[in-house]
Amino acid sequence: QARLAESGGGLVQAGGSLRLSCAYTGRYFSTSTMGWFRHAAGEEREFVASSSWTGSNTYYADSVKGRFTISRDNAKDTVYLQMNSLKPEDTAVYYCASTALGGFRSSAKEYPTWGRGTQVTVSS
Repeated sequence: QARLAESGGGLVQAGGSLRLSCAYTGRYFSTSTMGWFRHAAGEEREFVASSSWTGSNTYYADSVKGRFTISRDNAKDTVYLQMNSLKPEDTAVYYCASTALGGFRSSAKEYPTWGRGTQVTVSS
């Protein structure tokens, strides 16, 4: 059973940047689709970004497109989320998740493995 651990969250002013990391422990990182989701208070969990096994295909929610970048280092079993031009509405707990399914996966139900999340707070 794989385990995921997020880090890098914190408090940042609007317009600032943060880089989240997600360390994968297990055997199948290089063949796992990796996703980032977020859950703001009072809202449903939403898809943020995902990366294919090799990182050659990435997908983003419209709300973060052009500001966030997902990347992965298969040698380090780690996926990253670089977040630039942060807005107060980006405030949420950010989770990474993994699935053996390929292709574009934006539904939380398609990801069986989740980290515990890291809080991102953007002040105005």
